[in-house]
Amino acid sequence: MTSVRLDHVTKTFGTQHAIDDIDLTIESGELFFLLGPSGCGKSTLLRIIAGLQSPTSGKVIFNGKDVTALGTEQRNAVMCFQSYALWPHMDARQNIRFGLEVRKVPKAEADARVEEAVQLVQLGKFASKKPNEMSGGQQQRVALARALVVKPDCLLLDEPLSNLDAKLRLEMRTEIRRICRASGLTAIYVTHDQKEALSIADRMAVLNHGKIEQIGKPQDLYLRPKNKFVANFMGETNFLPGTVTERDGDKTVVKTAIGPIVSGQVNNGATVGDSVNVSIRPEALKVGTGGPALNRFDATIHDTIYLGEVAQHVVSVSHDGGKVEMRCFELNPKFVARDGATEQAVVWADPSDVVVLKD
Repeated sequence: MTSVRLDHVTKTFGTQHAIDDIDLTIESGELFFLLGPSGCGKSTLLRIIAGLQSPTSGKVIFNGKDVTALGTEQRNAVMCFQSYALWPHMDARQNIRFGLEVRKVPKAEADARVEEAVQLVQLGKFASKKPNEMSGGQQQRVALARALVVKPDCLLLDEPLSNLDAKLRLEMRTEIRRICRASGLTAIYVTHDQKEALSIADRMAVLNHGKIEQIGKPQDLYLRPKNKFVANFMGETNFLPGTVTERDGDKTVVKTAIGPIVSGQVNNGATVGDSVNVSIRPEALKVGTGGPALNRFDATIHDTIYLGEVAQHVVSVSHDGGKVEMRCFELNPKFVARDGATEQAVVWADPSDVVVLKD
């Protein structure tokens, strides 16, 4: 297994910084995601790790060895692109074998490695079929097997599920994690799909304009974002601007348009008097008729998307002339307001679910 170190890597195109001073370590055997919006630099960074592009400055280090000047094959890094690039005249086994033939691996060893790869990605009877006889998910398995059969030190995946329909994407998320775990590879995966990253990654980095905004485990980035960009990018949330009025350990009180809101989380360095944003995820905002006294507000439900097991509500919360529209989810819903109807309710949030963002 291979650790990957990016030592202050920068890539410029003319005056534009596609990658800006990235300093990052990916551990051996880790399934690491590079996540961010289109144009944030994640694919450029992946190509630099692969050796398909050279950094303007900085170093790429595999297992303590500087590989910045080495090509892809010398690094033993294998890239899986969005396009599977399978040979249409070859069946799956022949496509998988192709890289071994280029490397002049002896036939007996190649046969064994191809069958091992076929079993790993669970191709089964489809291994004798040509690409046009296979589904998108089966073609993706062939592309993965072709990459794995050469026994790379590092597997690089550039939005590999983007060409699949929604159902196949869900199925392949689990399969990719299983395959990477079974092979023991260090894998670096690029996507702009938050759910894909949250469901597969060991750790991830969120990029924005060529810089890393935050690195951590999926649950850390979702539940404890460091700034407004990460909170907004990682999923839907309610933002309430306000001013910090009290600090006591992890407890932070923020004055907002709908009254004081208490956070019980580490608050990203905000101090009394700072202007901040409070972030509350819709699923963390409870709705009902009672609720605790803390962080509880009277609300008017004026729009509902009823989905049976869950309802998505839009609510208006008012306090001393201030009015804020928020979104919340209700499991086993009791409230439904649509077609101009409204319902009165109470919404509340546990302090542990309230995040204070200094920016």
